[in-house]
Amino acid sequence: MTTRLADHPIDADILARWSPRAFDGSALTADDLAPLFEAARWAPSAYNYQPWRFAYALRGDAAWDGFVAALLPFNAAWAAEAGALVFVLSDRLILAPGASEPAPAATASFDTGAAWAYFALQAAKQGLVTHAMAGFDATKAAAITGSGERYRIEVAVAVGRRGDAASLPAGLAAREVPSSRLQLEQLVFAGKLPAYTPLK
Repeated sequence: MTTRLADHPIDADILARWSPRAFDGSALTADDLAPLFEAARWAPSAYNYQPWRFAYALRGDAAWDGFVAALLPFNAAWAAEAGALVFVLSDRLILAPGASEPAPAATASFDTGAAWAYFALQAAKQGLVTHAMAGFDATKAAAITGSGERYRIEVAVAVGRRGDAASLPAGLAAREVPSSRLQLEQLVFAGKLPAYTPLK
């Protein structure tokens, strides 16, 4: 496995968390997931509005097949071996302090991303792995989560115990290692960002 090295001192748990696709097919319980949702609950948000919502299915329960079917086939092929599937949603509207009517929530996706990060870190602390996916069928996901027009479905997340990379198709098995990151010099700038350079 690739060893991750940070350029500056950070908590080892941050480096240890990554997103495998190989799961061992074992079941999880609601009690296994509860600390993950509890960690997400404590994420920061604008006005402490907490716009995140979670809809989940446990492997083998009545909702499981519908959750798997809502994923695009590429993701369903490996995520079906997870112990749980979670859809992470954000509230599109916010009732700000002093307001009488809800308004569009400009930071809902940003705040929900913070909750997802807490969720993923707590999972890693418990010896579980998570993999977030944007590859899902929006219509099917809306139907199984009941999101309606009020909630935006941000991602689907596979949660479970890590499996053997050899169980994955060859192309994916070769990628089953922790990924690196861009250098800080490419991400962080004192003052203004550099001029935009078109992607090639």
